Amino acid sequence: MPSPPAPPDLPGSVAAGIARAVLDHAAARGADRAALRTAAALTEAALDDPDARVSMTAFFRLTGAAARETADPAFLLDYATGTRLDRISIVGLIVHAAPTMAEALRQLNRYARLMVEVDAGQAGPRFAVEPGPEGVWIVDLRPDPNAFPGLTEMAFGRFIGEFAREFPGRPFGKRLEVTHPAPAHAEAYARLLALPVTFSAPRNALLIDPGWLETPFEGSTDYVFGLFTERAERLLAELDAAGTLSARIEAHLLPRLHTGDVSADTVAADLGMSRQTLYRRLRDEGTSFAALHDDLRRRMALDYLSARKVSVNQTAYLVGFSEPSAFTRAFRRWTGVPPATWRAQAAN
Repeated sequence: MPSPPAPPDLPGSVAAGIARAVLDHAAARGADRAALRTAAALTEAALDDPDARVSMTAFFRLTGAAARETADPAFLLDYATGTRLDRISIVGLIVHAAPTMAEALRQLNRYARLMVEVDAGQAGPRFAVEPGPEGVWIVDLRPDPNAFPGLTEMAFGRFIGEFAREFPGRPFGKRLEVTHPAPAHAEAYARLLALPVTFSAPRNALLIDPGWLETPFEGSTDYVFGLFTERAERLLAELDAAGTLSARIEAHLLPRLHTGDVSADTVAADLGMSRQTLYRRLRDEGTSFAALHDDLRRRMALDYLSARKVSVNQTAYLVGFSEPSAFTRAFRRWTGVPPATWRAQAAN
């Protein structure tokens, strides 16, 4: 399938976790993973940290290659409607923790740039809510949207896919307007989004029933990082009282644990010592940096899961795992059972 070349300097960036999810989805559909990375000039290491950034041009090339490799010009629509945001980005965890859609939109506007930064100089929210005679419009205010129509497909496909999973049998969107001309895969819009679409419209907007804004979300939790901060501050106070280097290192790691980006070198530098000195002093205390890091993850994971206020996937992110599967393997090593089983046993 032919694909237009990427513009030389497409502005903006996306989270590496988003790019990794696109790569995973394409590979699951039979695409050659190495060919996709080569087309986008990306390495697996560049995608390891979900909060790292990938240039918009590289992401454009990746999505184009995914459409070619899967022989599906509607690949991005399929990806957006068929994958869960809470398994891809911290923004998804925050949005899913909101009590209503209105609050979820407020959080989405606050953190949308963590997923897709379309223009570093853009001011104001990404999405607006505009009442109309037929209902409420969710308007995507992204500048120059026709430079990359796939981002429009991702945004509205994500809205519709997430609500279809959370509220099966209750259609979310009533009508969609997009500014780009009808593509060759226009029929896929109706098939995957299940609503009428107007192409070459004056704006990018999704019409919904106003009742959605106040619909309560089942199983919503308190704002995830509020819970993280509350628990982390309590543990920091306990660790500060301990006085050992092990305690100092754990206190240093706690507020950074969710990033997954910690190393002995950076911690040693932050504490004003060499890596060799850090290793020697920890050895004198009968432990190691790797053991401290692993045990802190274990204790925090058990703490979160026993409180039963966050999901297993949220817990995985909060203790620094970019993939829920990697967290599950580590949890089995710690406890002998999967995290969901442990939480159920703890509840009983």
